Amino acid sequence: MTDAYKVPDLAPGAFHRAEETVRRSRFIVTMARVSSPEEAKAFIDRIREEHAGATHNCWAYNAGAPGDTAQVGASDDGEPKGTAGRPMLTALLHSDVGEVAAVVTRYFGGILLGTGGLVRAYQGSVKLGLEGLPVTLREDMRRFVVSIEPHQVSDFQHFLAEARGRVQSSDFRFDATFEVLVPSDEADAFVERLLEATAGEALIDPIDEE
Repeated sequence: MTDAYKVPDLAPGAFHRAEETVRRSRFIVTMARVSSPEEAKAFIDRIREEHAGATHNCWAYNAGAPGDTAQVGASDDGEPKGTAGRPMLTALLHSDVGEVAAVVTRYFGGILLGTGGLVRAYQGSVKLGLEGLPVTLREDMRRFVVSIEPHQVSDFQHFLAEARGRVQSSDFRFDATFEVLVPSDEADAFVERLLEATAGEALIDPIDEE
């Protein structure tokens, strides 16, 4: 089970965006909710593809609770080392928001900012994004690994949506296997409905968390 904390109030696939100009360079910050490194990297790839013509797409993410460094990452994406990704990550970790990723896209305006200027610009972009970021309180969650037959996936998706749960990862190499997060107050009902719909065939294993 995990404690409650603030997270971006954004649906899967949605993002929050803000922009500022610093000495003729455009800095566009795009933020999303992510709860695993895999989700973060998929989001980053999406923004890098959208802004493929940008000078840099620097990024940072914290896929865990606020201040927790167990699932973090950052990249300067070609900017001088330590001037972009790390300052962005510091801004995220010092906020009270968890499960958040940020990509700062820069379109160079012809004026060099210097090391200190770059740090201020990238960190400032993340802070700007956080100022307008919609947030909600993350519920206490329980984590399960669910294994079902492929033809049972639609029932699984229906019951997971009813329970306000989220898929963390999926694997279709053998059966359909999912790692999911389900609000604690919905977990028992979710398990019961899925077992009933699959005539007890679903394998549902809880994952204990510290």
